[in-house]
This record gives sequence, C-alpha cells and structure tokens, in this order.
Amino acid sequence: MTTAQPLDFQAPSPSPLALLLLGREADPKSERGVECPGDLPAPSDPDLVERARAAKAKLGDKVFVLGHHYQRDEVIEFADVTGDSFKLARDAAARPDAEYIVFCGVHFMAESADILTTEDQQVVLPDLAAGCSMADMATAEQVAECWDVLTEAGVADVTVPVSYMNSSADIKAFTGKHGGTICTSSNAERALTWAFEQGEKILFLPDQHLGRNTAVRDMGMSLDDCVLYNPHKPNGGLTAQELRDAKMILWRGHCSVHGRFSLDSVDDVRERIPGVNVLVHPECRHEVVAAADYVGSTEYIIKTLEAAPAGSKWAIGTELNLVRRLANRFADEGKEIVFLDKTVCFCSTMNRIDLPHLVWALESLADGKVVNRIEVDPEVAAFSKLALERMLALP
Repeated sequence: MTTAQPLDFQAPSPSPLALLLLGREADPKSERGVECPGDLPAPSDPDLVERARAAKAKLGDKVFVLGHHYQRDEVIEFADVTGDSFKLARDAAARPDAEYIVFCGVHFMAESADILTTEDQQVVLPDLAAGCSMADMATAEQVAECWDVLTEAGVADVTVPVSYMNSSADIKAFTGKHGGTICTSSNAERALTWAFEQGEKILFLPDQHLGRNTAVRDMGMSLDDCVLYNPHKPNGGLTAQELRDAKMILWRGHCSVHGRFSLDSVDDVRERIPGVNVLVHPECRHEVVAAADYVGSTEYIIKTLEAAPAGSKWAIGTELNLVRRLANRFADEGKEIVFLDKTVCFCSTMNRIDLPHLVWALESLADGKVVNRIEVDPEVAAFSKLALERMLALP
C-alpha cells in the first residue's frame, strides 16, 4: 500500500546541528543530557526485512515485540503493539504466555516491563546503548543525598516524592519506599493532587519541565512555588529556607529532545504558517508550553490529530519519528503537519534500536540464545511495583 506524502513536511536539514541528536558534536547552549558516543548503525538493507520476518515467524507466540512511538518506521513494522512507555509495559504484562518480550524503546522502559511481567518472562532490549538522558540525570546516590538535604532542612517528613515514568528502576524504588507514586505525562496532575493530600511538598523527579508545567499551568501554582534542586551543587544549590518555602522541589533534569524546543521555534512557525496550531509535549520548557495552543502526552498528540478537521495546520513539538509518521498518516485528509523546529530532533538513544539490532535479537532468540536481557533486582522491583501500584490506584 502506498502512503500519501505529507503536505510540506520538512525533515531536519543535514546540518551539524541536525547531527547533535545522532550522537555527534556538541552544543553548549542546548539542554543536552548525557553524551551518546559513536554514530548510529548503517541504514538497513532489504535482506534484513526478510530475516526479521523469518525470525519472528519461527518464534511465533513465544515472542511479543513492543514498539515505542518514537521508534523508526523500520522497527515499528515488526511491533505487535505500539504506544508510550507505560502502555507498552502493561501490554507486556497482559501477555503472560509470551516467553520473550522484545522492547523496542529505551532502558527504563524495559525495566518497567521486567517489573510488571512474570518471572517466567524474559525482557530483551535490542541495543543496551538505548538509554535515556533524562533518566540518567537522577541516580540513586544523588537522590539519597537530596533526601538527606531535605531531612536536614526539616522538610523530608512532609515531602512526598513523585517520579515520572521516565526514570530508572532505582528511582522508582526510592519513590515507593518513601511513600510516593509514579506518574505519566497523562496523569501528572492527578498524581500531584494525590501527593498534596499526603504531604505539604513534592519532590518531583527527574523532569523539571513536566513538574513545573503541571504545577503552574494545570494546578494554578506560581513559578515562585517551585525551586530547582541541582544535584551537582552543594545542598542542591538551595538554602534550607528556600526548601521550607517551596511547594514543588523540582529535580534538575530534562528531556534532551523536548528541551531543545524554544519560544523562537513557536514564533517562527507562526510567522511561516498563518493559522497553524502549535501542539507540544509537556516535557517542553515552560515558556514553550505557555505559548502553545495545545499541550499533552504522546497519546494526546495522536488523538488530537485524529480528531482535527481536514485542512487544519499543525506544528508538533515532539520526537521527529512520530511527527513524520503522523504527517504521512494524515496527508490524505489534507492535514498539514510540520515539525516545530527546523533542524531537530531525533532521540539519539531511542534511534539506536534499528533493524540490524532487532534482527540480531530475534535471530538470537530463535536460536535459543537470550541476549541483552534486562533484569531488575528483586528488592528494587518490589518497591518500584509498589510505587506503580499507587499510580494505578489514583482516583
């Protein structure tokens, strides 16, 4: 079936800036997380498609392939289900008969799948280099030190941790152990409302932007109610009084993709495309979210475009693979969908899951060899699951 071409879709230009999120070069002005050394693997060749089909057919019902929305089209083609990180982890848990869960996403997502699936199931991440810069911005040691700082300031006993799904299993376990809950970009407001019923303050990990946007935009707090805890500074760069006065203690973390969108990007696209609707993810900076017309999770973005009238114009502030896929999907309905920024941004680590890695993982499993298995320590898994269960019980 031939897919209609998107109207005026502009992919990132082949400039040095466009290579930033392919793991090359550096931009000191950007909100960039961890480095992603080396180039991405070479583009897939046609033979790999047949090899992937053959290996998946040989495995049959023994394998269940999950594909995150930000994955390449060549990987999504072989996914049994697609979705955001938590939806996919729950989909895996709903398939207890699948011996192997191949998670085409990033490391923290595979951890969540391992936490929620049975002991008989094995979770595989096709490339162990597929991490998440945001999740890596909060380590267990740093968060434990932060809690000591809160304790010394006399506020730990009235502080409830709320951790974004985009966090490591260690951080989820910390959250569960200290009476907190997990949230997604879809239910962050509900999670914060619940947390404020349990205590006076929230320690929000690890994405400062989602925490700030939810508190200020959705819940009516002020920017002055929020302080930013920097784990690389003594006492987080905050005084004890600042911690006592704050309602939201935001961790200094961010998404390296969504953090690049700027107010200039919004102003530029409005000038270029009169009547455009700006739709962004809540991981974007506060000024970008404030200037947008619509703000919501990945699933919200998809549903909004599904319901959009024919002929409407949209600039989307999220990962490029998804935007490009949506532009193709809705082209025949006359919906003009463009990327919010001119030059970026692929998620560099998410894009490390490509067809060569997927074929290697599937063929290895078909030959009886489990590669790149993701296993979470049982105690960590137990406390992580406790935090996740609190989220599932949110009203």
